[in-house]
Amino acid sequence: MRLVIQRVSRGKVTASDRVTGAIGEGSVVLIGISPEDTTSEVAWAASKIANLRIFEDDDGKMNVSLVEKGGEVLLVSQFTLYGDARKGRRPSFIGAARGEEAKALYEAVAAALRSEGINCATGEFGASMDVELVNAGPVTILLDSEKTF
Repeated sequence: MRLVIQRVSRGKVTASDRVTGAIGEGSVVLIGISPEDTTSEVAWAASKIANLRIFEDDDGKMNVSLVEKGGEVLLVSQFTLYGDARKGRRPSFIGAARGEEAKALYEAVAAALRSEGINCATGEFGASMDVELVNAGPVTILLDSEKTF
């Protein structure tokens, strides 16, 4: 599982000219799922999103988690996080999970965040979406459950 976590002052996702999710201060998280991912990666992702200390404390240091901050999450599926462009000019996406299995894990991450009391808005799985955000800091963190980067 791959995550791009961005600290934001606000975020919104639109699909087919309708807003599917919007948040105030918190994190916009782009999530890519591989065929090898299971429920253990769901728990890992939810824990990282909720507990990563990327918000500033009173001294201006990144020392506060989303949970401690009381922030929200906008979770957006993005299979292109598994794009491989090392050869040629067109990326290959064979490293991304197929639709139904990816959707189930995507929804499980959203449910896990909600079960922790986090307001988790989402995009529309499989749709062409417009994602708007104001990256605060800017702070952007890349995570991979396989620790390839």
